[in-house]
Amino acid sequence: MKLFKQLYINNLFFYLLGGIVVMFCCAFFFPFIFNATKYLLLVLFGFFAMDVLLLFNSKKEIEGQRITPEKLSNGDENAIAVSIRNHYYFTIFAKVIDEIPYQFQVRDFEIKRTIKNNSSDDFQYYLRPTERGEYHFGNLNIYVSSPLRLISKRFTFDKDNKVPTYPSYIQLRKYDLIAFSNNLRQYGLKKIRRIGHTMEFEQIKEYIQGDDIRTLNWKATAKKNALMVNQFQDEKSQHVYMVIDKGRTMKMPFNGLSLLDYAINATLVLSNVILKKHDKAGMFSFSKKIDNRVVAEKRTSQMQKILESLYNVKTDFFESDYSRLYADVKKNINQRSLIVLYTNFETLDGLYRQLPYLKGIAKNHLLVVVFFQNTELNHITEKKAENVQEIYDKVIAEKFIFEKKLIVNELKKYGIHSVLTQPESLTLDTINKYLEIKARGIL
Repeated sequence: MKLFKQLYINNLFFYLLGGIVVMFCCAFFFPFIFNATKYLLLVLFGFFAMDVLLLFNSKKEIEGQRITPEKLSNGDENAIAVSIRNHYYFTIFAKVIDEIPYQFQVRDFEIKRTIKNNSSDDFQYYLRPTERGEYHFGNLNIYVSSPLRLISKRFTFDKDNKVPTYPSYIQLRKYDLIAFSNNLRQYGLKKIRRIGHTMEFEQIKEYIQGDDIRTLNWKATAKKNALMVNQFQDEKSQHVYMVIDKGRTMKMPFNGLSLLDYAINATLVLSNVILKKHDKAGMFSFSKKIDNRVVAEKRTSQMQKILESLYNVKTDFFESDYSRLYADVKKNINQRSLIVLYTNFETLDGLYRQLPYLKGIAKNHLLVVVFFQNTELNHITEKKAENVQEIYDKVIAEKFIFEKKLIVNELKKYGIHSVLTQPESLTLDTINKYLEIKARGIL
């Protein structure tokens, strides 16, 4: 019984059998080929029996394994490794069918490999998740054929493998390496000249060659009878909060990901940069209520707290309550902080409804509003209009694009900083804005 569950007849067998059946039918008109047909049929079933013995009469057959990461990175290409070891004494032809999580909607997954006897074959395929959450892999099915290729034997490995999908930690690693390198422009990060004084006294130390002579401390020099200088350090531990609007405006999709997930990925990367700059990073989300709060700290466990909170951010379809946001910021953030608000305004009217609350937050904090360009509108305006309807569409698209620029100017009038960005450029643009504020000592 087990043999029949594992045995699969290949198309080659049916093609040969079909050819013999056609010859058998022709035997009514050409009797001399009847005997040849019988012999061919016997030969075919003889090879069939031989193929069964080759595949099923072996103590050691194959080993297979699917190797997945501990977690998948949302919005990125994730490598899934497959390893196959052939213990047969002949070369096998393997067809790999992995039961991929339903979220990917892949129905035609198939990889074919040829593996020599007593050797291994390791290869990878890539998956790009577009939703956070748990992804369940089914069986790793490997169909093995001998050189005869009449039948296949199915082997099943790694049943029910569960892998969580987290915000983009691949981006986190990427920017962790480049954010403080000397080649920032290669990646789109800007070098900004430091302006003003954001230095605080640290200690008095002995002068060594290369120290700034303008920092000489003459009183300490007289007491020690040796040159002494004041040592300063950059002001540290400024509070930075990333606030994510998870209302219905952030559900808009772009390249498979929602605007909410772009904001979540950017928050994770920016939090890492903030902590590396010795500031305190915190975050929370809001819609009808405040959720996923992480108080701004710079502890070693802070990134893990932020990662877990971002994993649990779920969008809803309500209109976000900015009055609740204003009340929460006023109550819970007492120290002047940099607040990076990820949201989306499509029209000036939409901004005007929330502007009183944004102005209220900006009175006590440095507020940066990050919102998105509608790249679909850019495609419409760049395309040449060929009829009246397309002219109408182009004019409307240009109006909406212009309104986005008016929103930037309106926010600027009230001392509110803004970042108008395309979704794929969100991470770089927000890092640049933070580095600019840090360098200019605005906070």
